[in-house]
Amino acid sequence: MNPFNPSSGHEPRRLRRHPAMRRMLREHHLRATDFILPVFLVEGEGVRTEISSMPGVFRHSIDSALQLCAEAVARGVSGVLLFGVLEEHCKDATGSVSWDAEGLVQRAIRAIRSGYPQLLIIADACFCEYTAHGHCGVLDAGGDRDDYATLENLQRQAISYAEAGVDVVAPSGMVDGMVMAIREALDAARHPQVGILSYAVKYASAFYGPFRDAADSAPQFGDRKGYQMDPANRREAFREMALDIQEGCDMVMVKPAMAYLDVIRDLRERCDLPVLAYQVSGEYSMLQAAARAGWLDLQSSVLESLLGIKRAGADAIITYYALAAADWLG
Repeated sequence: MNPFNPSSGHEPRRLRRHPAMRRMLREHHLRATDFILPVFLVEGEGVRTEISSMPGVFRHSIDSALQLCAEAVARGVSGVLLFGVLEEHCKDATGSVSWDAEGLVQRAIRAIRSGYPQLLIIADACFCEYTAHGHCGVLDAGGDRDDYATLENLQRQAISYAEAGVDVVAPSGMVDGMVMAIREALDAARHPQVGILSYAVKYASAFYGPFRDAADSAPQFGDRKGYQMDPANRREAFREMALDIQEGCDMVMVKPAMAYLDVIRDLRERCDLPVLAYQVSGEYSMLQAAARAGWLDLQSSVLESLLGIKRAGADAIITYYALAAADWLG
């Protein structure tokens, strides 16, 4: 019997011929509730400024961000991930404004909590947006990051977010011990309900360029390869994940997503916690550029890329396409 002869009984196309059959047998699905929308916050009122390297993505003052939150709620998007973007004169060597009770992110948390309690509010916990040097923490005399001093400041930052009403703190600086330090601080300050989404597996990626433009967070010297992961390493991701789970995180993240689908799958198979993936700025801008040049259809390529991330094992996806994808999914 010829196995390639339809008369043999094996014809996979029979399960693909009818749209209803394809829908019924589809193994993975995208939903608006799978998405978390990053939001860049700036001071002022009525500010909605497009980011040149990320067409269609804007920096928002808090009042404008609230309108964005309304759109997210209307579309069924699960949550927002908040980043503060400061003017240069507000930055210092330690990023101290990031734990000010009246800081930009803290005020935004309170406003969103009041106006849109159904949204999950996640606050990025790092310092590159707040330090004059653009590195993710306090630097020692030699220009290297002082992890002990940085951990103390992360505790201050996390507590300030919790007191403002955040649901989840997301440490992104790849500081050894960051999850344990934040968990201990939150519990001691009587905020055991606040979760931790750890950027457990964050690679030193070339795909972060547009974000650094959006958040004005490029390092003034050197790079971050000393604390972010080498893109060549796969097994190291298991160690990073295991350490953060031992320290008490509630969810783990892989960043970026599209070039690290194997890592997402690896973590999904070895981890009982929710695994999230961040479709980062470079991935967003790459699809935008190709679509604007007429090389790709934006809707189909974005949805395919998001489906690939979901198929790899991500429980939720942080993506700048959250609102558009929710619209396309109907």
